[in-house]
Amino acid sequence: MLFLSLLSLPVILLAFGVRSLVKLGDNTGYAPKQPIPFSHKLHAGDNQIPCQYCHVGVDKSKHAVVPAMNICMNCHQVVKLDSPYIQKLRDMYANGQPLEWIKVHDLPDHVRFTHERHIAAGLDCTQCHGDVGSMERVSQVKTLQMGFCIDCHREKNAPTHCESCHY
Repeated sequence: MLFLSLLSLPVILLAFGVRSLVKLGDNTGYAPKQPIPFSHKLHAGDNQIPCQYCHVGVDKSKHAVVPAMNICMNCHQVVKLDSPYIQKLRDMYANGQPLEWIKVHDLPDHVRFTHERHIAAGLDCTQCHGDVGSMERVSQVKTLQMGFCIDCHREKNAPTHCESCHY
């Protein structure tokens, strides 16, 4: 009986290892609580603020552009001053404290992804990020796994050779 138990351990570990590899890059449903609640539904949806207003320079960037606090303060010097969250934001800004947003969409280190090339090719933010304009709290709704990317590359006649996306 002990022999069978010991023999089954590597099989179980192998099964979990394979499952982990299959899920690599799939954080679907991940919706971290941010240091200050931010409703994309309110900002991008109801108020129709374009993505690039807050994510300044994403069309020229090789990396994700997380909004700097001065972008928030463009509006929140005068808007919604009675909110305790906005007051916290204003206090942090006045004290020179950075607002450290928690990254929602994260790719493995071996993937080379540039927003610049994808925006230049005419992709809309929602194709990878989902309809954030309907989300109170942003979550990862697309798998962002290699198959997801390859399917899109094939549909758009974009390069599919390994070195297009991998170092």
